Amino acid sequence: MTMEKREVVRLAMEHKRPPYVPWHCTFTVEAAAKLRERLGTDDLDSAVDNHFVKLGSDIGFFDALDDERYRDVFGVVWDRRVDKDIGVVENCMLPEPTLAGYEFPDPLDHRFFQSIPAMLDRYGDRWRVFKIGFSLYERAWTLRGMENLLMDFIEHPDFVDVLLGTIADYNITQVRRALEYDIDAVYFGDDWGWQRGLQMGPAMWERFIRPPLQRMYAVVRQAGKRVMIHSCGKVDELFDALAGIGLNCFNPFQPEVMDVFELMRRYRGRLAFHGGLSTQRTLPYGSVTDVRVATDRLLAAGAAGGYVFSPAHAVEGDVPVENMIAFIERLGAQAGYRG
Repeated sequence: MTMEKREVVRLAMEHKRPPYVPWHCTFTVEAAAKLRERLGTDDLDSAVDNHFVKLGSDIGFFDALDDERYRDVFGVVWDRRVDKDIGVVENCMLPEPTLAGYEFPDPLDHRFFQSIPAMLDRYGDRWRVFKIGFSLYERAWTLRGMENLLMDFIEHPDFVDVLLGTIADYNITQVRRALEYDIDAVYFGDDWGWQRGLQMGPAMWERFIRPPLQRMYAVVRQAGKRVMIHSCGKVDELFDALAGIGLNCFNPFQPEVMDVFELMRRYRGRLAFHGGLSTQRTLPYGSVTDVRVATDRLLAAGAAGGYVFSPAHAVEGDVPVENMIAFIERLGAQAGYRG
């Protein structure tokens, strides 16, 4: 009898040996178009046989202003002329360090939840992940402006506490509603890093970011569910702290900025990882053989559990479709997998 994808991921998250390494791979708009054409299908999740079903609406991009501009539920307007997946912020909702005059959106907006029953019916055999994008620091800087917020850490710390605390309250309300469904995990998105370290430095991360994170994670863990986080950049200096406040799985696990194999070994039993295949070097610039070798090495390292395979980020449009097919085929060729 073939094991459900949901069970395979559960074993990996529990650091037990699954029958094969599970995976969940995503693609940007441009990469997805190339892959759909090659595979002849619009349903890439099924074609790739991804192991997660993503629930909710992540950032809340519900309102298209025109073909190239979107407004999220917080009122932030995103210009997608260059970045077609998320965009660039073009307005500032909080021009001054105060929440006076600004009203937070409704965290229980039905649009975040309306598709969940149908998704669970269609993909019920997958690991069920409710996603909240821009879940703390990123939401704060999209409202305030990144430079303004970084200066606020120094000049207006009380405002930062209020802002991050209010964002955390919003997320917790939404998470509690999501927990009414039969989900497995809550996946928070919040980029803290760049290629050389933390954007705000460790002291300010500890002072401002950790306390609201701990509150949000506790709600998920107390419900018996898993906490997952996406945070780009070199943030491995935080792994001990994150594991200590309840994080179960870290993504995107960038090999360009951290030793993914050493970290898998060091944190086995404490922290699982999702990601690891280079999207900055191997996928865009490597050969098909390079991609196969890198994929096989990750699968071998993750075979004992604590790992879900994926490229280190959504596959970009500059990746040759042959390289996409290369890692997809290696996933399906694993012993123990019966697709």
